[in-house]
Amino acid sequence: MPKNQLPKTAPKYNIGDIVYLVTGGPAMSVSSQEHDYEGGTYPFNGKYKCQWFAGKKLESGTFPEESLTSTNPKP
Repeated sequence: MPKNQLPKTAPKYNIGDIVYLVTGGPAMSVSSQEHDYEGGTYPFNGKYKCQWFAGKKLESGTFPEESLTSTNPKP
């Protein structure tokens, strides 16, 4: 495995899980797990698409697993 390539692992969060940024922010719902095509398979690439509401507006973004936590860091 090349030095700059992270080992492929199973996703820590499932679709529908509530997560937070480790730096704080609104509760977000995991809407998808990102996968890359690699030699006939689609391994998890370590990123999640999440959704949250900012007032009445639905927002979304893609975040690496290391930036997310299942507990609110700033309750």
